[in-house]
Amino acid sequence: MGNRRGSIIASSAAIWLLAGCPTVDLGDTPADLGLCNPAKGFEFFQTDVWPKFILRADKPTASCVRTGGGCHDPGGGNALTFQTNPIDDAANYRAAQVYLNCGTQNMSELLTKPLQGIDDPHGGGNIFTSVDDPAVQVFLDWFQ
Repeated sequence: MGNRRGSIIASSAAIWLLAGCPTVDLGDTPADLGLCNPAKGFEFFQTDVWPKFILRADKPTASCVRTGGGCHDPGGGNALTFQTNPIDDAANYRAAQVYLNCGTQNMSELLTKPLQGIDDPHGGGNIFTSVDDPAVQVFLDWFQ
């Protein structure tokens, strides 16, 4: 009998305590924990990072994605996949975030993998031959 009474008292106390707990509004789409969110955010990704760093409109043969199929298009068979037909900016931003390092931007795998001599060999070759490439500066500006 004593155990049942203690159980009822504990349950009542828990309900009373939880009733006073505030709720936190995380908005419609809470941020994923542990993902890097560069200072200039999603809009800069759309207007600058995607066309100048990932798509490489100025050098289409040195691009992560290509019309007609590239290494990081769906079906390219790589861990990093960008949605290109149609382009899905939100999905592409999320895919890029996994390869970012907000603490040390220049050590982000999204930058170091295709940059000559910085990381393990990149299967697609050296997309950026040096840190002086204007596209590398666009990437770094994303964090400022």
